[in-house]
Amino acid sequence: MSTPNLFLVYVSDAEAATAFYRDLFEIEPTFVSPRYVAFEVAPGVLFALWTGRPEHAVPSTPRTSELGLMVPGGGSAVDEIFARWTATDVRVIEEPHDDVFGRTFVVADPDGNLIRVAPVD
Repeated sequence: MSTPNLFLVYVSDAEAATAFYRDLFEIEPTFVSPRYVAFEVAPGVLFALWTGRPEHAVPSTPRTSELGLMVPGGGSAVDEIFARWTATDVRVIEEPHDDVFGRTFVVADPDGNLIRVAPVD
């Protein structure tokens, strides 16, 4: 059976979004074009930014999904990432708190796409 291997996020400015995610996740893109940028996040798995559907990257578009970063180390690791990211002026949507799956917080990229950090399940 096939499994998803491409996670696509709509952005309004590929260059700005590339810089945001490169700095936030501390990774380099593996493919760059004017409207599509891909980061290999695991062997054969891509996280990509795309400006091909600009109507999806406007403030009025509901954000009904999240990118997830699951980190080892429990709540203290989550709090450390929050401190590091908020020092870079990232927009906070949810402050760190404890939820059913552990310590978590949510930030947003410049287009309002949500990014959740939580401990490894």
